Amino acid sequence: MRIAVAGSIATDHLMTFPGRFADQLVAEQLHTVSLSFLVDTLDIRRGGVAPNIAFGMGVLGLRPVLVGAAGADFAEYRSWLERNNVDCDSVHISETRHTARFMCTTDEDHNQIASFYTGAMAEARNIELKPIADRVGGLDLVLVGADDPQGMVRHTQECRTRGYAFAADPSQQLARLEGEDIREIVDGAAYLFTNEYEAALIETKTGWGAEELLTRVGTRITTLGSKGVRIERKGEAPIVVGCAKEEAKVDPTGVGDAFRAGFLAGLSWDLDLERSAQIGCMLATLVIETVGTQEYELRPAAFLKRFEEAYGAEAATEISARLVK
Repeated sequence: MRIAVAGSIATDHLMTFPGRFADQLVAEQLHTVSLSFLVDTLDIRRGGVAPNIAFGMGVLGLRPVLVGAAGADFAEYRSWLERNNVDCDSVHISETRHTARFMCTTDEDHNQIASFYTGAMAEARNIELKPIADRVGGLDLVLVGADDPQGMVRHTQECRTRGYAFAADPSQQLARLEGEDIREIVDGAAYLFTNEYEAALIETKTGWGAEELLTRVGTRITTLGSKGVRIERKGEAPIVVGCAKEEAKVDPTGVGDAFRAGFLAGLSWDLDLERSAQIGCMLATLVIETVGTQEYELRPAAFLKRFEEAYGAEAATEISARLVK
């Protein structure tokens, strides 16, 4: 499959707070919150939903097409991604803005408080998909991830107009998007990715209940945190896949992106939905064991061993020939 991954391109500034956010919140004063957290560590990492997903697909042996906007400071990041099998030739480079910045603080309960500086991401609305499709010989699927809101709507509309199958993954932008735009982004998607909270927010903002959503999308994929993932299709029984056991919970940032990368790899390998979700869950486990979204190492033999422990010998045999050795 030729898969384009559209979304934010950013660097992550990740900090840890040695306490609990909940202990610092006064219920009667939430309307006038003024807090500063003294953090213990700062890690500056590569990030953005689109590169995170594309990187995961790349280390699994695919060559996804990255679609997004970055600044002139993207050169080093681009080199890293290209070394990991990501096609960056369609990234739009801004002449005036820096690459976006994600700033996130995580407490000891793995709760997070974050801010996002848009930067060059605002120019994603200027990207057209057809020249990208022409360059790579067509697109079998376009994942429309969290990005400049106008860019997300434009990409979705172009997918419908040109007949490109698309996956809707609005994630962090749901708080910004109004119901009309969410309906535009979701309606007709081959796949809809959310976590549980985002799933409820989509239903609230669009006015579409769970049953109606299943009539408007092909497959609804809802990540459930430590409980794994639920996959739903209209008229079929839900598929629930559990998480692979992690060796340590180090940093949850990027776990959802890794799941999407593994899931899309499974689809590209023509595997069924359950097996694809298992690959996604295994890759997500590697991410939660490391600090940063692209700092994990995928060693095929070790990956297969853990995959077999989590999902059985038959599952491991089915994916073994597809992993890059």
